[in-house]
Amino acid sequence: MTNASICTIGDEILIGQIVDTNSSNISRALEEIGIKVTRMLSIGDDRREIIDNLENELRTNGIVIATGGLGPTKDDITKAALAELSGSRGYVENATQLRIIHDILSARGLDVLDINKAQALVPDTCEVIPNRLGTAPIMVFRFENGRFGHPATLYSLPGVPFEAIGALPDVIEDIKRHNQLSDIFHKCVMVAGMAESALSKLIEPWEDSLPEDMHLAYLPNQLTGVRLRLSIYGGDKAEEERRIDERFAALEPILGDRIYSHSDDTLQNAIGAPLRGTGKTLSAAESCTGGMISSLITSVPGASEYYLGSVTSYAVAVKRQVLDVPGEYVARYGVVSSEVAGAMAEGVRKLTGSTYSVATTGLAGPGGDEWNPVGTVWIGVSGPAGTTTVKKVYKNDRKRNIERFTCAALDELRLYILNDLRSGK
Repeated sequence: MTNASICTIGDEILIGQIVDTNSSNISRALEEIGIKVTRMLSIGDDRREIIDNLENELRTNGIVIATGGLGPTKDDITKAALAELSGSRGYVENATQLRIIHDILSARGLDVLDINKAQALVPDTCEVIPNRLGTAPIMVFRFENGRFGHPATLYSLPGVPFEAIGALPDVIEDIKRHNQLSDIFHKCVMVAGMAESALSKLIEPWEDSLPEDMHLAYLPNQLTGVRLRLSIYGGDKAEEERRIDERFAALEPILGDRIYSHSDDTLQNAIGAPLRGTGKTLSAAESCTGGMISSLITSVPGASEYYLGSVTSYAVAVKRQVLDVPGEYVARYGVVSSEVAGAMAEGVRKLTGSTYSVATTGLAGPGGDEWNPVGTVWIGVSGPAGTTTVKKVYKNDRKRNIERFTCAALDELRLYILNDLRSGK
């Protein structure tokens, strides 16, 4: 199996000025063709560091993909470092990239300066894949066995995500032409309503029974729950899929409705899918989640078929005047309470005429109140089967608490809808 390393070059990544999205996109593209990514590395704008780190990666990987450091300004030193690493004796002009540079700058009404033209100059040791979305070409350096003990290829891509991702199809095609590839098969199930630690404990016997060549990963996400991924490297893809399906089938009796999808999915998709074509509808009343539930539900194409709208009732006055939450509930039980959550859900359902509704009232932080600690949320769900409420307590910062509140509310809504549809109402 061919292994790969992904390297990002630039001080802006190391100091946190920008977020590296290139590596995840490149990794997914490599995985799809059977290339296993063994390492992701960020390197600063230092010539010696660039050379030493790339040499180390080439010694242990057949493919290294580097992004960044290829701009027209003097602080972009990657090209010179690659020339030295590859033993270049000089630079040659790539006519195709030069034409692209002229076309791009002319279309923007800009003059083509010498520093722009210089981007078409590449080390004489590299091959070029033209970059049709930007001015810096993709450089390909191929090394024979003698240099690193095995054949190795280094791809240098621009750091701008639009250009790097745009160049990926050409890079992937080049990799496929020059490497013998094997299958990597992954499959996921999505689990909600359980912390990663509790899930691990519950499925421990199932996990211990997995074959040695089958690898399990726990991939938690604040908004989607825990993704369980099984992977097999090498072998026949159809056989790998059959074996993984068998293992996940054995997991279903253990987790039941906690599994909400057998693919890489979201709770909002799982909520919308069974409602399409039924005429049943949704609404939301949000306090502590501030509209995040509504935002996620409406992020699904076609959600207008079943989603009617929401009320972001952050203030007590809005809860009372718009959602008709009784003032005595607030006075007696507090804003963050089962009674208020249930009344909010019933109020928005009545207001919109929806079949189902979900409501949240909680304390995301940094402070609690006289009844509840910080991180407390009450979730109300209302529908034909009546109104239910559930209390959850999380111990995170404000942002994560809001995300956890949202995820829990979506999951409670999903389970309510699931049970209602099963009952045939």
